[in-house]
Amino acid sequence: MDVYRAIADPTRRAILDELVDRSGQSLFELCARLTMKHGINSSRQAIAQHLGVLEAAGLIRTRRVGRSKLHWYQGDPLKAIAERWPIATDERDT
Repeated sequence: MDVYRAIADPTRRAILDELVDRSGQSLFELCARLTMKHGINSSRQAIAQHLGVLEAAGLIRTRRVGRSKLHWYQGDPLKAIAERWPIATDERDT
């Protein structure tokens, strides 16, 4: 899965923001936080699909704990983009 495609959607970016703030959340917790903090009223199924896209892109990892599936932010793919992205310098600064 392409990282750029994964972060193109505003709901997926909000999910990543929530996981940066508090990693290890369940689907239920994420849905509640997205509704309260971002006004995103998507169904649990829709959020689960977004989480699948983020996981396929390597931006989150998951682990089952009992009956829950918990989600953690993985920043390595975004760090790799930032490290290889060319930085334009202003000629006036030289």
